[in-house]
Amino acid sequence: MHHPVRRADTLFHDAWLPEETRRIRAEVREFARDVIAPAAHQLNTRPESREAFPREQFDAMARAGLYAIPFPADVGGRGLEFPTLATMTALEELAYYSRGLASALYDGQAILVGKTLEQAPSAVRNKYLPGLIRGEFVGSFATSEPEASTDLSAGSMRTTATRVEGGWRIRGRKRWITNSVAADWIVVLCRTGERLTMLMADMRAEGVSVGKPDLKMGNHAQLTADVVFEDVFVPDERVLGTEGGGLRVALAALALGRVGIGAIGVGMAQAAFDTATDYMCKRKVFGQELARMQHWQYLFAEHAVGIEQARNLYQKAAYLHDTAGGAEVEAAMAKLAGSRLAVDVARDAIQVCGAYGFVRELSATGDLMPLESIYRDAKIGEIYEGANEIQKWVIARNIFGREFTG
Repeated sequence: MHHPVRRADTLFHDAWLPEETRRIRAEVREFARDVIAPAAHQLNTRPESREAFPREQFDAMARAGLYAIPFPADVGGRGLEFPTLATMTALEELAYYSRGLASALYDGQAILVGKTLEQAPSAVRNKYLPGLIRGEFVGSFATSEPEASTDLSAGSMRTTATRVEGGWRIRGRKRWITNSVAADWIVVLCRTGERLTMLMADMRAEGVSVGKPDLKMGNHAQLTADVVFEDVFVPDERVLGTEGGGLRVALAALALGRVGIGAIGVGMAQAAFDTATDYMCKRKVFGQELARMQHWQYLFAEHAVGIEQARNLYQKAAYLHDTAGGAEVEAAMAKLAGSRLAVDVARDAIQVCGAYGFVRELSATGDLMPLESIYRDAKIGEIYEGANEIQKWVIARNIFGREFTG
């Protein structure tokens, strides 16, 4: 597959970023180019199956130390001064080639599961987080259910955990659970009485069953499936946080995940932008290159501004999380801007490339085309980890206050 010029190198500058973050970008970009890019077309287009879990890339990411980026040194992490900023920058670089892989193996594994374990009681944190960093197990993060996804209130949750001697028994069904077909451990949000509690369950425990992978429109490398719990025992020591404090644990991870979705959106948008502008400089229509036509010049100038804005938003949200301990409204803005941008740029990139944008593989030449999968993959960004309508509500709440927005 032909890889176009990375126009971010001339249009965007990490001028305000710490030197450690710039080093991480260079490191992860090299890794993505050498390890992810050669397999990207297959990762992005292969139909979902249990056998399709990208184990080779997962292991390579662990060997390269990418799972150490978000975490402190005492558990085997890199101990960076700005770990969230570095983590989101890494996500953008991985998503440039494979959005589904970035979402599953980095957002899902390192952020949703990893950051939940980082905030767990010390016995759990110190026992399991080093193993995650070394790539010794695959984790899943389970909040969504058939009737509960955006709404994670106790009244909507149907998965229950009942107290028994020495621990809890989980019963219920979770849906859209990333990595579940390959997971060793799963963190599960359960209703315990009138409140919610987050538990960590062994996927090999009696009573756990995982369905077939969902066949989705896009993000094929991100395998999701239902997980059913039939009286699955979890000992007391694997309560993550406090009994009744599970919603706080889940929302903290999801807030970081939203910044990650913004970064993934920027990676997608940049890839579509680079592919389209490279094509426009070569393809002639009516005797002149498409890049000479003012309509396309102005449209992609607007997209260049959008990419710059969305990248700055996710970086600011990540920086604030590192320095101020949270960035709720900035995370919502980053997710909204990055995910929406990816859809817009991918759509216009396909339009200017015409049939060459619409095709997945050109049979006559064997050329592999990336825009078709980017467009399919982009849409889920506006939906998962808090639909964009919810992000607008979060922003509005910070404008008008709860007395007006509820």
